[in-house]
Amino acid sequence: MKLQRSSGILAHITSFPSKYGIGDLGHETFNFIDFLHNSNQKLWQVLPLVTTSYGDSPYQSFSTFAGNHLLISLDSLVDENYLSHDDLINIPHFDENKIDYGKVIGFKMPLFKKAFENFKLNCSNEQNKNFEKFCSTNKSWLDDFSLFISLKFHFINERDQQFEPDALKTFRNSNKNLLTEQQILTFFYGATWNSWPTDISLFKPSAVSKWSKLLADDIQFYKFLQYEYFRQWNKVKVYANNKNISIIGDIPIFVAMDSCDVWANKHLFQLDKNGNPTSVAGVPPDYFSSTGQLWGNPLFDWKACEKENFNWWVTRVHESTKIYDIIRIDHFRAFDTYWAIPYGEKTAIKGKWIKAPGYKLFATLKKQLGDLPIIAEDLGDLNLDVAKLRDDLGFPGMKILQFAFDDDEENDYLPHNIENTNCVIYTGTHDNDTTRGWFNNSTEKNRDHFRRYMNVNGHDPAYDLIRLCFSSVAKYSIIPIQDLMRLDSNCRMNTPGVPSGNWAFRFTSDMLTKEIEHYLTYLTKLFHR
Repeated sequence: MKLQRSSGILAHITSFPSKYGIGDLGHETFNFIDFLHNSNQKLWQVLPLVTTSYGDSPYQSFSTFAGNHLLISLDSLVDENYLSHDDLINIPHFDENKIDYGKVIGFKMPLFKKAFENFKLNCSNEQNKNFEKFCSTNKSWLDDFSLFISLKFHFINERDQQFEPDALKTFRNSNKNLLTEQQILTFFYGATWNSWPTDISLFKPSAVSKWSKLLADDIQFYKFLQYEYFRQWNKVKVYANNKNISIIGDIPIFVAMDSCDVWANKHLFQLDKNGNPTSVAGVPPDYFSSTGQLWGNPLFDWKACEKENFNWWVTRVHESTKIYDIIRIDHFRAFDTYWAIPYGEKTAIKGKWIKAPGYKLFATLKKQLGDLPIIAEDLGDLNLDVAKLRDDLGFPGMKILQFAFDDDEENDYLPHNIENTNCVIYTGTHDNDTTRGWFNNSTEKNRDHFRRYMNVNGHDPAYDLIRLCFSSVAKYSIIPIQDLMRLDSNCRMNTPGVPSGNWAFRFTSDMLTKEIEHYLTYLTKLFHR
């Protein structure tokens, strides 16, 4: 993938302004695209646009294929005549700067159900045909996902009225050596798939058939939400592309344990006979954490994947190319070697590196899908083999300027050390602090290096680093929206290793000013982006 010199913004849709508690696919998203266009930006990077689960993380999703229905615009549902204006009169007070996911879910889900009932009663022939076409086209993942999510909430509701049922005792006995008591209760009352009755937990055809009939209306409801999500998203993408803006989408290499992907494809993952992982994903101690990062995702059984000619991966990447122009693959290094942590460990320290079939996988993807527009997230503890895999495949890597100022003149992230210009440079990512927060919390030694390197006084570190980012030889330059707004640590998107309070950042419409638009335009023209 050869990049053309250009620039853009990293901004997740959940962060956009909205009176409904969370950013959505309504008019503020189109306003943001207009902002990108008016400031001569060509790139818009988003985080995974998937359903979120425990912890609200887009990197821990119920499905790698299903869109996040919380992003559905209620105003667009009014435009489709699925809701009326009166339905949106009594909007609760939402914090403009932070998402309260529980409150958003409590507000939006009843309205979604009302929209579905109106769709069933009043949809036009064209709307119904479009819905049926969507269900047919996406059957390979939509049927399993809609059943999975329907089952999950069926058992959550059922168990909410039960205290110490026999099913909990059975689940506890099976997991007491692997999970804490609190985890056992969380997993059971949160209805993880491996706590369901055995026949449906094992995805037996007879059980799938039985539950599909019992939960038929719920299944149709979740199919409707996916239909509406992708209908709205496709409008957004067309609008962006017509403005000459390419969308960079993010797909995590791993999937969540409690996901439709694992439940319906157990043979492709490293699980024991009870459905528990034998090893889980993470990374060893690094910049972000002295004990590493214990993500907990089940690891792929790469031999089983290869035996099926990597069909699941081919489908996953193919679906991603439909909704994004460019794909950023998170944690690319795990295609070469991945950090395997024994299930039940409390930290990521006691893991080991295991080889993965990266070359075989990407050869298969290229054979079936052609050349792919992929950016490799190649951060962290790399070795020469990982770099060789990336370069042999021709994938651009990433450079993070916040990592550059450790007073080491050999630091690969310093702009004068960038040898391969076919890369993407950032001030920081969604896992970093904001640049203002990073500078304020850095050591005086690092701040001194920062000031001397750019010959600045450090009074405006965010804009100093943005200018450095734009001026670099890297072909793509991407800025997190918090840095454009000079925001501090309170506005970071995620703190790795911290289980709660993440993914909640929001901004208001007045924060995206004409001053910022003009400054971006100036830098873009000055550095020929």
